[in-house]
Parts: sequence; C-alpha cells; structure tokens
Amino acid sequence: MSDYNWCHGTHCHTIQTQSRVRGSGDNKVLRTIKIKETKWNQDHAFKYFCNQNCLYGFINTHLEEIVKIAPRREALETPIKVVKEKYESTRWDFNSGIEGRPQRVPYMATKTTIKSVDNDNG
Repeated sequence: MSDYNWCHGTHCHTIQTQSRVRGSGDNKVLRTIKIKETKWNQDHAFKYFCNQNCLYGFINTHLEEIVKIAPRREALETPIKVVKEKYESTRWDFNSGIEGRPQRVPYMATKTTIKSVDNDNG
C-alpha cells in the first residue's frame, strides 16, 4: 500500500500555486496535491485533503451522499444531572456610588454545573 494519497478536494487541481505546477515547456498542468501519510494525519481527514478549502469543498459537494451513509432519524440524548449551587458574590453597582463612582455590592449568585450520569448499573 502506498504511503501517499491524492487530495480528494473537488477543485484542488484548479488552485493556482507553484506546488501544483507540473510539466515542461508548453505542456504545463496544475495537478492535485499528493499527501504523505504521517503520524500527524493517520487518523484524520487531512490524510485525504491538503487543506481546509479542499476538505470543505468536498463536503459541500457530497454532503447529501455523506448523510445518506448513516441517516439520523431521531435525536440523540445523553442523561445528565444538573446541579445548582448558590454562593455569595459581588457585583458593581454604577448608580448608587458616592460621587458617581461605582461600588461593589454583595449578592447571591447561582452556579449551574452539568454532570454526567453513569448508566452502567451492573
């Protein structure tokens, strides 16, 4: 198996950069980028696309076919627990300060935390 892939971007071969120019004399062409598989891109979309422009061009062209591979017929849900905690804090009051200066005033604030629920009960 080759350690290289050709960029799958639908317009990669039309982008005018020096790295895409191939040929000699009057027989020059713009060629799709050849992408070396590396540790960086081995499990990533950039194993098949040379840049974001090519990646999103491909996605926009083939989006309907991509979605048909694994259509979603209903929403996914993840069980959570919402924890609300009150605590004392301060805020700036800009209207009742001495000589028009703002002052800090205490108030009760609420912190909301979303926690995962472990569904593996045995």
